Amino acid sequence: MIRKLPFSMPAEQSLLGSVLIDPAALNEVADLLNAEDFYLSEHKQIYLAMHELFLTNSEIDVVTLIDMLVVKGIYDKSGGEDYIRTLTEAVPDALNVKDYARIVKEKSILRQLIAACGEISESAYSEQESVTSILDHAEHLIFNIAQGRDTKNFRHIREVLGDVYNHLHELNTNKEATQGTQTGFSALDRVLAGMGKSDLILIGARPGMGKTSFALNIATNVAKQTKKAVCIFSLEMSAEQLVNRVLASEALVNSYALRTGELQPEDWEHLAVAAGELAGCDILIDDTSGMTVTAMKAKLRRVQNLGLVVIDYLGLMQGDGHKDNRVQEVSEISRSLKIMAKELMVPVVCCAQLSRGPESRTDKKPMLSDLRDSGAIEQDADTVIFLYRSEYYKTDEQGSQDTSIAEVIIAKNRHGSQGTVEMGWNGQFTKFITIDKEQDQD
Repeated sequence: MIRKLPFSMPAEQSLLGSVLIDPAALNEVADLLNAEDFYLSEHKQIYLAMHELFLTNSEIDVVTLIDMLVVKGIYDKSGGEDYIRTLTEAVPDALNVKDYARIVKEKSILRQLIAACGEISESAYSEQESVTSILDHAEHLIFNIAQGRDTKNFRHIREVLGDVYNHLHELNTNKEATQGTQTGFSALDRVLAGMGKSDLILIGARPGMGKTSFALNIATNVAKQTKKAVCIFSLEMSAEQLVNRVLASEALVNSYALRTGELQPEDWEHLAVAAGELAGCDILIDDTSGMTVTAMKAKLRRVQNLGLVVIDYLGLMQGDGHKDNRVQEVSEISRSLKIMAKELMVPVVCCAQLSRGPESRTDKKPMLSDLRDSGAIEQDADTVIFLYRSEYYKTDEQGSQDTSIAEVIIAKNRHGSQGTVEMGWNGQFTKFITIDKEQDQD
């Protein structure tokens, strides 16, 4: 038996008729569906023509709409008018336009599910890819449909322009919206203008410079400020070790004393306050070793209200397939991380080890060429941040616990300027601190 794809002719006609009766109704449905949600090609073109008239501030009525469709070559000069007038007669008014849009959208989702299931079946029957790849692709297809993103179709620029206009209006009325996700370090945020959605941010440093602590400080700041979920993949340390570091930073308790248990009475008070604050944050930790991007993506898709992803660190990640060498594997991982950030629409912060290049130079400040294993990391990352502390290389340094100066070097910034931000580093608390030279006199 031949089965027909789900669609509702009355709902599609009533929706278009509602916009013709009351053009303001387009505002109510523009964010609920797009042209590809219509089943009939003719209805898609009519909806797009309405959008174009709306964006050019032209009146939407039978005459202007037919003229637009004739210009676009959808109708000839003698045809189409009867059908357009039929649409205005499909409904008495535009009061139920949202209900019509909901029906059109639901039918569209059902068609997308049918198409996705067909694609999944073809992949499974062909047996040409690994089971892991097929599962990831299947989950990816279903996830995108659930999130309202259909990856199989183009979006016309007219529809995208509407989204851009809305975003510009938001930026004009809400200045904070321009900043992206704040790191919590004001001096750094002034240079970065925050971390953008879908950004891959790389934090590189030689061992011992504090890159893990820096990433954890950012993760904690974001969790506190945004109240969104922050997911941390700790491939090097256990969850308990990681939380010890976070507690030391937040409670300002000596990290060595925390590890040995040699705590003073006031330390317990500070720990109790910090633990209470952290318990109220939505911080999720996964300490599985040798994680792949596919495995990370599968876990992250199930997290509600995701705000930030932190990975510590790139060198311990594994690729999904077998590559001839580590350079190719790291290239695949970095590319996959960027794709993951774009799909999830959240910043992804990834720590990375640097090569021994700085050790052999007089000026030991890191450069982009010091990134280990692959130049693809530099290419895929939107922002590359290096950490440098000159005290690290002083042979007479006796491990002072006073705050020292750390240079946060923004070596690449796809969305803004580069530069160096000086911050305080307190090793005993594993904490980075903003130094506000304009206000601070201490």
